[in-house]
Amino acid sequence: MNRDILAIIQENVHTFSKGQRKIANFILESYDKAAFMTASRLGKKVGVSESTVVRFAFELGYDGYPDMQRSLQKMIRNRLTTVQRIEVTNDRLGDQDLLSMVLQSDVEKIRQTLEELDRDSFYRAVDAIVEARKIYILGVRSSAAIASFLHFYFNLIFDNVVLVSANTASETFESLLRVGEGDAVIGISFPRYSSRTVQALSFARDRRATTIAITDSESSPLVPISRYTLTARSDMASFVDSLVAPLSLVNALLVAVSQRKNEDLAHTFHTLEEIWEEYNVYEKVPE
Repeated sequence: MNRDILAIIQENVHTFSKGQRKIANFILESYDKAAFMTASRLGKKVGVSESTVVRFAFELGYDGYPDMQRSLQKMIRNRLTTVQRIEVTNDRLGDQDLLSMVLQSDVEKIRQTLEELDRDSFYRAVDAIVEARKIYILGVRSSAAIASFLHFYFNLIFDNVVLVSANTASETFESLLRVGEGDAVIGISFPRYSSRTVQALSFARDRRATTIAITDSESSPLVPISRYTLTARSDMASFVDSLVAPLSLVNALLVAVSQRKNEDLAHTFHTLEEIWEEYNVYEKVPE
């Protein structure tokens, strides 16, 4: 179901029973909170049974409550303000142990990423990167950390890597000035999606570069402008973006690329070890 769930509820509200109308009104008024409630919790909140909540989901045309919940979460992922995110997280936490919840959530995101990632797109992206004339990497705001991490290791593997400057819009497009066919451009963005990353990736696609998106889902605005999409689940912990699964995906990408460049990489790191030793780059720890 691709339509906005709020629109579906508003169109059908006149057909609902009294209990279902209570659910509908709560979702319309507090969809940011409803999206992360279990069926049982939502029922208690509005004063109806859990079974009424489940039937409500079926009434809207969903396969069940989890399907309706996913639709809600998908809809709001890029809508929530920072203040709303803090409120939602506080509501989700309740009396739970914060440390356990956050770490368990990150574990779950990695598991979901492993199950959902398109292997064919992953290995085609690896091929495109290894064969590229030039590799451009772009990520802004919280995604800048992932872009910087990827650039650091790619710079040890390749001699044709550019970390796109994104301090201003003009710098972004100036960095991509000579992008074209034969180049690979990796755009990284997670909700709330960066308009600058979308614009830059679109710019690269229009110039026939191979565009690769690292993002959270097929509904991301990066997907239509990317030849290959690598998805990793992200989530929000208060105002903080959880990027554990995306970073794990980037680790896998680095390992896959390094395997393809194995002989060159061995020579590179042999030279680097000599440089690091000569200039005391790393602190020597006594045995």
